[in-house]
Amino acid sequence: MLRLRAFRPTTDKVVKIQLHPTHPWLVTADANDRVSVWDWEHRQVIYELKAGGVDERRLVGAKLEKLAEGDDSKGKPAEAIRGGSVKQVSFYDDDVRFWQHWRNCSAAAEAPTAVNQQSSTFSAPAPSTRGRHFVVICCENKVIFLDLVTMRGRDVPKQELDNRSLLCMEFLSRSSSSDAPLVAFGSSDGVIRVLSMLTWKLVRRYTGGHKGAIACLMTYMSAAGEVHLVSGGSDGLLILWSADHIHDSRELVPKISMKAHDGGVVAVELSRVMGSAPQLITIGADKTLAIWDTVTFKEIRRIKPVPKLACHSVASWCHPRAPNLDILTCVKDSHIWAIEHPTYSALTRPLCELSSLVPPQVLAQHKKLRVYCMVAHPLQSHLVATGTNIGIILSEFDPRSLPAIAPLPTPTGNKEHSAVYIVERELKLLNFQLSNTANPSLGNAGVASDAGRSRNDSIEQLIVKQTKKHISTPAPHDSYSVLSVSSSGKYVAIVWPDIPSFSVYKASDWSVVDSGTGKLFAWDTCRDRYALVESALAPRMPLVVKGGSSKKAKEAAAAAAQAAAAAASAASAATVQVRILLDDGTAHVLQRSIDGRSEPVIGLHGGALLGVTYRTSRGISPLTATAISTVQSMPLSGFGGSGSSFASDDPFSSKEGPPQNFQLYSWETYQPVSGLLAQPEWTVWDQTVEYCAFAYQQYIVISSLRPQFRYLGDVSIPFATGAVWHRRQLFVATPTTIECVFVDAGVAAIDIETKRRKEEMKAREAQNRAVEEHGDLALITVEAPQVTVSEKVSLRPPMLQVVRLASFQHSPSIPPFIVPKQSKFDGDDSVFQKELDGRRYAEVAVAGGGVSVAVTRFPPEQKRPIGPLVVVGVRDGVLWLVDRYMCAHALSLSHPGIRCRCLAAYGDPVSAVKWATRLGREHHDDLAQFMLGMGYATEALHLPGISKRLEFDLAMQSNDLKRALACLLTMSNSRDVGQETAAADATDVTQILNLAVAKQAKQESLADAVQGIVKFVKEFFDLIDAADATGQSDIAREVLKRLAAAASVKGALHGQMLRGLALRLANHGELTRLSGLVSNLITAGHGREAAFAAAVLGDNALMEKAWQDTGMLAEAVLHAQAHGRPSLRNLVITWNKMLQKELDHTPTVKTDAAAAFLASLEDPKLTGLGETEKKPPIEILPPGMPPLSAPPIVIKKAGAKPGLPNAAKASNGPIGAPMVQGAPMAQGTPGAQGVPMNQVTPSQGSDEAKPSDATVADAAAATSEGTAAAPAAEGTAAPSSEEAKAAPGNEGGTSHPVNEEATATAAAVSDAAGSPDALAPAAPAHAVDTSSSDAPAVTPSEVTVSALSTEAPELTDKPSSTEASLPPPPTVSGV
Repeated sequence: MLRLRAFRPTTDKVVKIQLHPTHPWLVTADANDRVSVWDWEHRQVIYELKAGGVDERRLVGAKLEKLAEGDDSKGKPAEAIRGGSVKQVSFYDDDVRFWQHWRNCSAAAEAPTAVNQQSSTFSAPAPSTRGRHFVVICCENKVIFLDLVTMRGRDVPKQELDNRSLLCMEFLSRSSSSDAPLVAFGSSDGVIRVLSMLTWKLVRRYTGGHKGAIACLMTYMSAAGEVHLVSGGSDGLLILWSADHIHDSRELVPKISMKAHDGGVVAVELSRVMGSAPQLITIGADKTLAIWDTVTFKEIRRIKPVPKLACHSVASWCHPRAPNLDILTCVKDSHIWAIEHPTYSALTRPLCELSSLVPPQVLAQHKKLRVYCMVAHPLQSHLVATGTNIGIILSEFDPRSLPAIAPLPTPTGNKEHSAVYIVERELKLLNFQLSNTANPSLGNAGVASDAGRSRNDSIEQLIVKQTKKHISTPAPHDSYSVLSVSSSGKYVAIVWPDIPSFSVYKASDWSVVDSGTGKLFAWDTCRDRYALVESALAPRMPLVVKGGSSKKAKEAAAAAAQAAAAAASAASAATVQVRILLDDGTAHVLQRSIDGRSEPVIGLHGGALLGVTYRTSRGISPLTATAISTVQSMPLSGFGGSGSSFASDDPFSSKEGPPQNFQLYSWETYQPVSGLLAQPEWTVWDQTVEYCAFAYQQYIVISSLRPQFRYLGDVSIPFATGAVWHRRQLFVATPTTIECVFVDAGVAAIDIETKRRKEEMKAREAQNRAVEEHGDLALITVEAPQVTVSEKVSLRPPMLQVVRLASFQHSPSIPPFIVPKQSKFDGDDSVFQKELDGRRYAEVAVAGGGVSVAVTRFPPEQKRPIGPLVVVGVRDGVLWLVDRYMCAHALSLSHPGIRCRCLAAYGDPVSAVKWATRLGREHHDDLAQFMLGMGYATEALHLPGISKRLEFDLAMQSNDLKRALACLLTMSNSRDVGQETAAADATDVTQILNLAVAKQAKQESLADAVQGIVKFVKEFFDLIDAADATGQSDIAREVLKRLAAAASVKGALHGQMLRGLALRLANHGELTRLSGLVSNLITAGHGREAAFAAAVLGDNALMEKAWQDTGMLAEAVLHAQAHGRPSLRNLVITWNKMLQKELDHTPTVKTDAAAAFLASLEDPKLTGLGETEKKPPIEILPPGMPPLSAPPIVIKKAGAKPGLPNAAKASNGPIGAPMVQGAPMAQGTPGAQGVPMNQVTPSQGSDEAKPSDATVADAAAATSEGTAAAPAAEGTAAPSSEEAKAAPGNEGGTSHPVNEEATATAAAVSDAAGSPDALAPAAPAHAVDTSSSDAPAVTPSEVTVSALSTEAPELTDKPSSTEASLPPPPTVSGV
């Protein structure tokens, strides 16, 4: 499918274009000689300059640089020279150099007579640019080398190159380690001049070839391994030069010269041909394209791609979606043209119409789009960039299509692996294996051991030996095909979605066992069973003549849409069938139709469950639903359909995300087992049916299948094209990288439940079998006393870790300060020597075995092979890949950081720990965390380099509590804490002195130990709990010793921890330490915690002492009263004295004279002699306690006077009874502390008496009739008259009914405790009321306290703190 990957509008025609191989960079030059470097992935311009004229910014920068260096030369800088017209733009860095060399070597290795049969074993050129990225701009008058890292440039004027105009350039790739990069420039006089990028001087010339100007240059490698330079000139000659003798400074003459084109050669390109020597493609001014053999240098084919128009760009192309298209070219129209394989008809087809990709508003300003230059991405064949008259268009052609190859299972014990692939109409077999004998056979986990290697294998190239065999069975079609293998490996299915057709072959004799019309096919991963969608054959459309007018192109597009619609309608009527292959090789239909949804099926995904994708009604065009036609209908090659090669509609490129139109079905019942899910691009299932992965455009979702389908997480691997499972390893290929995802489902609650159920089922089955064999007597058992140690099963979260194995990026070069010495050798030997020296910097020798240890956590990224890849899987300890040219590649997994992880994921943690000796110890923590995530905590404990903190976690996970205790004692430096040494035998003076010194040292170490214990207090508690859960009380006691010692230090531990420690000490019977803990807590002032510990100890006296000694007298009084303690009276007296003391102590406030005068005016005036008496002392008593100064007064009910309301009746109750704050509402609950009587002011706790309480009490005492409360008998409250008889807490006492208004009044006074200033002015008012009252006077000494009963909660809810004045005095009558 075709889509627009990036678009950048420009005002001028873009005439030169080049792509960077590894970075998302694109350099262009327009018709006004303006050069731009554009990041097409992030849509950002990196650099722009005016290369044709003088760039003022660069000129100013050069002058400033000269001034900074102190250069006073008056010469004209090179930046001041006008560049002239831009002839070529290019990138140059280590990546460009490497991949240019890789392309040349791999193309040469395809030849049957090639010296080197494997493309991945060449020695890479030594790094030369030291991490710099150059943009090289070849202008007529100078060459500009601009470093994109430092933004500094170097201009080389043509005067350095014999003062000849420069028209083209090429980098000479092959050089030894001592050589600087060389650039060859084609000049206007027909001479090729070579410039050194180290000295910036001319080093050699190629002369005697061309009579006119040189238009293009290119290097390539022959099948014999020689490097050649090819030049094409305006004289029409194609000349071959030798580029091997780079140290020879003589003027070299051409090797071969031939007439290529009339009117001049425009461009030359190298084409890699599968199974043959590389070919050269040239285009000329005579409107022809010629293909040349590089062995005989004879012309193979000459065609006119587009009549009447000359080609200006050509590119070698190899895309699996269009297997027969080898060459792309462009003329000045709106198409990219594709040329079929030259051994076929060499027909030219329009690959795509670019005007359909760009935004319509851009095209509206121009009559028609015109292409002026084109380049294919050197490493990603699905990307093609074009420069047009409206801007830069980067097109993407179906990046998800893969080569037509399927790996076959390898027989046990066989080291040769095989895969079946299809080329043209032939089935072929690819056999491949490792040929380096230094790699021994597999270990337990299918990974090779590398003992005794002299160098680090992480960067060693693996040598692959491969052969290709022809299979006699021909393939019926030669269009795009998709291959897949059944779960047993006995059957291979080939689907041609463009036809549409499918065939199933038996792998033993390659006979066809099933075939039909259909494009959707999916295998079951558990049995040789498959699902397919049969569809009717689409009508064949007539051939459209090439090179037609725009009207004919529109007709062709309409015909293509019509054919696609017909195919879509045929698919919509189709249903999903399920068939099975029996042992005799015959196919039987299991299910005619899966009864699913009514929508048409547009995709099938195989696996342990069958995934079916339906077409949604979201407006997706029919082109998306049907397979995309590759090229127009061609009778010679049998392509079906017509129109564009790639559909321009991509359902995954929309902003809305994948549609919810994917459903999973069971292969057994053919019923849906899921709802509608998001549609994945592809799915892959583990062979052991434990894991599955669903790939989406930006991420991969990984799920666990056992004991139930469970989402584990997703990994951010965008644009993934395929993957394969290898136990708990998922190897993923993307267009630019190879990734490995290590997966573990962890332990969830459902896993533990499933395990328990399975054990119960096993026990039940065993019991049933015993009953069947022996009868009911088998059920008789004698339960012996068993000591069961319960195993602590901890939950473990799922783990996903991604490691990048390979990419296109060049590894960073060695920094200059550790560059190895230059070798005396030349050529490849020096490159090899330099690699060896470089490897030594990545190793450290270990004494003893002499084993090299990797100092890096992971290996440097290996080189990913070019183009789309099929991931074969892990065999022989390496990861096998197959590329578009059906060439097998091996990625090494021998780096210890990778190997250990692979072994652990495979299920062999013992070998992983052994391999960890080759990994630097600083990386053992990282590896141990990985093994912990994989569920191998016990084995990870054997890693020698793990830290103590991680060792503790691992020991806790693996229930090795003794080791956990040892780690914790070491970390907290508390090994000697709690080890008491007897000093009774010390009689000598020196011994006594030594003991004194030792005691002082012990105190210092104790202080350090306490700090350590406090730091790891949570871990200490976790260890106690784990020891309790597994019955290891000795470990728990050791930990308790340390914690008790830390608790003895003031401020070391806090409340919650102290309570937890007290509980655990009591649980383990450490009563002596617990009582010591109480004493220490009292000394440290932790009253609450000390009382809690004493309560756990069960010592009431100690609990009371804890409260009393820490000043918490309210709690002590309540506790003593609840338990009938004899010390109650003394505690109450002490408490009231403390309250009185706080009341009498008034804080000093600085006041000035004016404030003092105003305050004196506000003092209330005395209205009677009675008020001159001293205020009564505070008496706050617990509920039911008689007053300390006088016996309680019992007031009998007075007769009601006629004519007077109840509110006017006098009351003989005690005056000013204050409310108790902090007294519990219910009796008999000594543990409830701090429950206030009224809930309006909850901020005042019960642990401390506040001065405001006393203020309220004082104000209430001064009120003659503000509050009337009946004194209760001992241990009783005063409930309402209706509830008095039923109250269970009133035994042995008399109940006194309370008037409701009186209670409300009392509560109101108590409610205002938080605002004593509001109550203070009210006191004189109450005193005024006293003079007019009929009530007899009661002395203030007869005040007592009575609490409301909890059985009348409605009374406590009525008072409000916002009352302005007190209600009239109520009448309270007693019994």
